Amino acid sequence: MKKKAITNHVKHAFEPAFSPDSTILILGSIPSPQSIRYGFYYSNPRNHFWPILATLLKMPLPVTPEEKLRFLQESKIALWDVLASCQIRGASDSSIKTPEVNPVGWLLRKTSIRHLFTTGKTATDLYRKYMLPVTGMQTTYLPSTSPANCANFTFEELLDVWKKALRPPLQTKNFT
Repeated sequence: MKKKAITNHVKHAFEPAFSPDSTILILGSIPSPQSIRYGFYYSNPRNHFWPILATLLKMPLPVTPEEKLRFLQESKIALWDVLASCQIRGASDSSIKTPEVNPVGWLLRKTSIRHLFTTGKTATDLYRKYMLPVTGMQTTYLPSTSPANCANFTFEELLDVWKKALRPPLQTKNFT
């Protein structure tokens, strides 16, 4: 008999990662237990988020939270999550209950963000339900880079989808 995972009330563990000249905002749903343990967004070692961005931007793969923040600032990318808190089982987005959203409008006013992306179906659905009416900004869906989504996409397939979506707003000499 399988043991049922415990549902916990999780509060967002990080401040948004941004600089005033950020032009892109990537929103996830809420940090995973692994990311919380490692102290920064998308820090599960099996998550493809950082390898994808490093490959696309032809930059060294950041490892520490400080390197990741510097990478984002140099790339003019901001990171945050749709949710400020929720009930969730582990890292299972499909188990989210009682969502409370982050005040993303505040972040949009403090930055130069012109392009908004959501990673995964849950983040996209939550954004469209709770934030779109407030911000009026459409989001572009990006497939999740989490290990749970690796059964649906290879690294190369994810890289290709992210490349097509990010190419227009990341028109830089470094972009793959």
